[in-house]
Amino acid sequence: MTEDIEVVLAESLYENSGENTDEKQGQDDLFEHRIITTDKKQSQIRIDKFLMDRIEHVSRNKVQNAIRAGSILVDNQEIKPNYRVRPNQSISITFPYAPYEEKVDPQDIPLNVVYEDDDVMIINKSPGIVVHPGIGNHSGTLVNALAWYFKEKELPVKEGNHPNRPGLVHRIDKDTSGLMVVAKNEYAMTYLAKQFFDHTIQRTYWALVWSQPDPLEGTITGHIARHLNDRMKFDVFPEGDMGKLAITHYKTLEALYYVSLVECNLETGRTHQIRVHMEHIGCPLFQDDRYGGTDIVKGTVFTKYKQFVMNCFKIMPRQALHAKTLGFVHPTTKEWMQFDSELPADFSEVLEKWRGYVQSRKELI
Repeated sequence: MTEDIEVVLAESLYENSGENTDEKQGQDDLFEHRIITTDKKQSQIRIDKFLMDRIEHVSRNKVQNAIRAGSILVDNQEIKPNYRVRPNQSISITFPYAPYEEKVDPQDIPLNVVYEDDDVMIINKSPGIVVHPGIGNHSGTLVNALAWYFKEKELPVKEGNHPNRPGLVHRIDKDTSGLMVVAKNEYAMTYLAKQFFDHTIQRTYWALVWSQPDPLEGTITGHIARHLNDRMKFDVFPEGDMGKLAITHYKTLEALYYVSLVECNLETGRTHQIRVHMEHIGCPLFQDDRYGGTDIVKGTVFTKYKQFVMNCFKIMPRQALHAKTLGFVHPTTKEWMQFDSELPADFSEVLEKWRGYVQSRKELI
């Protein structure tokens, strides 16, 4: 038997300066993908037994849930739970990411719950909250808050002897605000993970960027990998050179000469994807200190203008990025669910200030 395993998010997460990144993959979607090729002399046995023998710490229940969710394919075809494997078959498996190895302490941290039913919960994350515990951030994270919330609701949050990630199949940066989906049972986690893997989840972000994209609407395609000289950053590399393919569709919603309000739709989910891609086209996110957004990219640096920009930085001391909409197929009803969120107060205030500034200087533009 030969086995080709692609683990989309590796098991060691760490944080630098309070921001979650992943050393091996740079991926925001919390699932793993494996491809197993059966041997040419493989005996015909049930697929759950076959996979339990070959994947460490996987239960029959997890395999069955993955089959029900369409997350296990044999030769690119969905199968039934009683399917028996045969020789020379390709088995594709998409699982939610494995549990933490360390204990997560539940903490009573308020959550902004937009929607909740028996299978999923939609939350609107505030800026400044780290999603996962890591080096330097063992508490005060979204995971700590969800562990508390799930504990109070007596929801399943454990698998084996280790606490699980409480329903998370994706993440957003510490200083990015906006919508996230949380799965409330293992089947929902598996079903959602498959949608993230298939890129059928709809994710729309609003970003305030420096200057104006040229063209005003388009698609940014480029492989993203760790920056060669700065391990705190990611960079865009030529196709096939290194990294993983990243695709961002963008549209300028409002051009304000110095800055622009841009809508970004993610086709892939790489770490810092929008931040890296917008810097790549010369339009870094406003106030993004890691990717050049704290420099005055557009406009002359005279005293009054510089002071205006600095005042905006004080109002919004983070990158101007908000996860505005989220859409997916519901695990149980199979209906399309669509959610939208308002811009947070700091983002809205800075945007209004730029509108006022540009209006007052129209005669000079």
